[in-house]
Amino acid sequence: MNLALHNLKRSRTLITLSAVLLALLALRAGAQTSGPRLLILNKSESTLAIVDPQTLKVVGRMPTGNAPHEVTTSPDGRFAYVSNYGTGPEPGSSLSVIDLAAMKEVKRVDIAPMLRPHGITFVAGAVWFTAEGSRVVGRYDPVSGRVNWMLGTGQQTTHMVVVTPDGKKLFTANIGSNTVSAIDTTNGRMTQIAVGPGPEGMDLSPDGKELWVAHNNDGEVSIIDPATNKVKETFKAGDKPIRVKFTPDGRRVLISNANANEVAIFDAATRKEWKRVPVGAVPVGILITPDGQRAFVASTQANKVSVIKLDDGTLVGTIEPGREPDGLAWVSR
Repeated sequence: MNLALHNLKRSRTLITLSAVLLALLALRAGAQTSGPRLLILNKSESTLAIVDPQTLKVVGRMPTGNAPHEVTTSPDGRFAYVSNYGTGPEPGSSLSVIDLAAMKEVKRVDIAPMLRPHGITFVAGAVWFTAEGSRVVGRYDPVSGRVNWMLGTGQQTTHMVVVTPDGKKLFTANIGSNTVSAIDTTNGRMTQIAVGPGPEGMDLSPDGKELWVAHNNDGEVSIIDPATNKVKETFKAGDKPIRVKFTPDGRRVLISNANANEVAIFDAATRKEWKRVPVGAVPVGILITPDGQRAFVASTQANKVSVIKLDDGTLVGTIEPGREPDGLAWVSR
């Protein structure tokens, strides 16, 4: 009888210790994903990596839909939204909703018959995205869990998307039509702006007065006045400029040149090149930290992300997040 009681007490102690251990592991996992985080999509392995931006170490990894290309986050830092582009023989038609604290996909939004979602951004309480294969832009409402707005562009290869902070105006680059569609989201009115061949990467200046659009095929950038939807200036930027990103203060613009394996940094006011930074093979996605101190650049063919210190333009580190990193996002909390 005493032996049985002893065994019972021992079992209860082990159960209690196991519960404590599990709780500690859960707290540790939560700590790893709290605070500032860098999110990196790996296209060929269909994963989202969570990186500690201070140690540059991967602290979490989870599956997404097939061949994800771009990612955005909710303002509260709770969720990430991923466009599952798919592959050549298997075009994607979904968005992944990732719970960043739990580090798992909690919902896969079916956007069929829209195909090949690509550009994606969270603005004015909604997730805006392109569906390149269907020549469409759409809007997903996280509250209702439904796509509540969509509009055809009538253009070929509707790829990247930029939305004004109030959500009232949207721009999308149409690679195959050599245009940028400017859309009033309140009434659906659309203007097609002719730019150079192969427009893809683009960004809106922090003051909202300039939209920079890079052309893949001639190495130039068109600067559009969003108030008039007119190109006001064009200049040479590099060899296959594929992504564009303004610093938060609007003083500089980073442009990744995919063929040259480098990032060009320009003075936004003068359009003059300030510095070129060699990075890994085929740089694409660019993310700049909210404080403007560092930039992260994904080099898809090198399977790495380079870290650039922006006060002097020096390369200060690298991250190895997985195979074919591309889309990047930031979580501040």
